[in-house]
Amino acid sequence: METDRAKLRLVRSGAHGIPADVVSPPEKIPQALPARLDAVRLLSLDAHGRALNWISWQDAACLYARGAVAWTLGDPCLNVHGGTNRITGLQSTLELHPIIAARGHVRPGALDPTPALTNAALFARDQHLCLYCGRGYSRQMLTRDHVKPLSQGGRDHWENVVAACFQCNSRKGGRTPQQASMPLLAVPYRPSWIEHLILSNRNILADQMAFLKSHLPKRNPRGRH
Repeated sequence: METDRAKLRLVRSGAHGIPADVVSPPEKIPQALPARLDAVRLLSLDAHGRALNWISWQDAACLYARGAVAWTLGDPCLNVHGGTNRITGLQSTLELHPIIAARGHVRPGALDPTPALTNAALFARDQHLCLYCGRGYSRQMLTRDHVKPLSQGGRDHWENVVAACFQCNSRKGGRTPQQASMPLLAVPYRPSWIEHLILSNRNILADQMAFLKSHLPKRNPRGRH
């Protein structure tokens, strides 16, 4: 998941109403960053440390500018340069951290949300493998297969869907794996919110990955393969 070290270009900003004109990495980059600045995602937490979602550096800068950041984790990974003070002649700068906790009134015992079942999330969960033949495919070559077909009363939820290539899906048709003599290579499962965050970002920084891994479920949800 971690990206290779790459230099960031200075880019024009101004999105989301941020009074910033350039963005750059800090003088000493503590961890590898994506080559494309728009691929940078910061991990947003609530004030209790619950992982919420990935946010863009523009949205993160808005939180800093509004004073809505409660605390941060990790060394700064981006500097956002704003306007120049007419009196001092100094340019304002925001140091953005890889993990940002925003102020808010979230109950400590609140349940984590259930990840939305999309093809992109499903294929990421199954590592872009067909769970019937075991071969790897691009996203365009995979389909969503219902283990227990909808025609037999199956449901469209995480525990009943797997990634399947077109050929295997066509071969299985409206049958169960047992009926088609096509055993599954892994048990479908509902990923936790933390697992979903890991699966949904290909450019996770080292500090972010360490934090997310520390909050993963203790047991392997797939069980035996």
